[in-house]
Amino acid sequence: MAHLYLGLLLFSFFTTSILVIPFINILYRLKFQRRCQKTLDFQNHRTPIFDKFHHDKSGTPVGGGLLIILSVVILFSFLFPILTFSRIFISSNFRLNHEIEVIFFTFISFGILGLYDDIFKFFGFKKSGFFGLRLKYKLFLQILLAVIASSLMFFRLGINFIYLPFIGAINLGLFFIPISAVIITSFANFFNISDGLDGLSGGILMISLFAFWILAGSSMDTPISLFISLWIGALIAFLYFNIFPARIWLGDVGSLSFGATFAVIALLLGKIVPLIIVGLPFIVEGLSSAIQMVSKIYFKKRVFPAAPIHLTLQKIGWEEPKIVFRAWLATIILAIFGLWLGLN
Repeated sequence: MAHLYLGLLLFSFFTTSILVIPFINILYRLKFQRRCQKTLDFQNHRTPIFDKFHHDKSGTPVGGGLLIILSVVILFSFLFPILTFSRIFISSNFRLNHEIEVIFFTFISFGILGLYDDIFKFFGFKKSGFFGLRLKYKLFLQILLAVIASSLMFFRLGINFIYLPFIGAINLGLFFIPISAVIITSFANFFNISDGLDGLSGGILMISLFAFWILAGSSMDTPISLFISLWIGALIAFLYFNIFPARIWLGDVGSLSFGATFAVIALLLGKIVPLIIVGLPFIVEGLSSAIQMVSKIYFKKRVFPAAPIHLTLQKIGWEEPKIVFRAWLATIILAIFGLWLGLN
């Protein structure tokens, strides 16, 4: 099956490559772009460090995640039935339709939430009450979607455990749902926070998905392997235009969807420890922002000169490509380590 998955990756890459330039032009026509404006943090305070390093990114189209989501959904919907009817061997760790349901519910629903937020953010609509997607409402909706995805895994797929390397499966019972929801919500936000430098989050995800592609193959899970094949292919096509200097950004439509779906795939494969190890760059980025936020609220001081951590590295003099490429290298090592544990 390996040659089939490689072929599907290439097919997804070429398909998305054909679409990406017209898609960028559409975003320009819709004026779906970063604005040159002063940003505010969660306390409505100015963020001069962020503005300094992001000023030159003004005007860059945002919404590349939507193209990737559409490409993967359409290609999967078209190709999977063909594979099914062609008598190619298809295996799954769970009931086939229910597993696909969980993956695409997460992939699409978090994408819709991110797109909704992008529209209000970049078109400057009035942000008031629920429909302005304030931080607390945005977090509430993420938790709600994560609980639904976790409940689908628990009730439909019968997943109620996490697997620890060298120890074995640990039965969580009904506690699987809240624990799983926390993991999904956390990675959605960690990925979103990481999407601040050209090629940073997309490159880390690409490397991470290769690791989980191998883990899915070792588990003989056809739907996940096929899904990751198409996802990687579309992501590489996007990255060509997202590396420094970026011509397009993922936007919340991509970052929320991709972070949450990455976590769901790990949960479906029972690979929580590899998720933590391979996804460590996302976790570091997210926790640096969380620590900074808590410190500013309760202690009225900063732990870092700027958060997330990539802004601190920029402030001390690291150039953007240097930060991104070193993050990629770190992820490669972490992916190898995560694979070593995940295959035990």
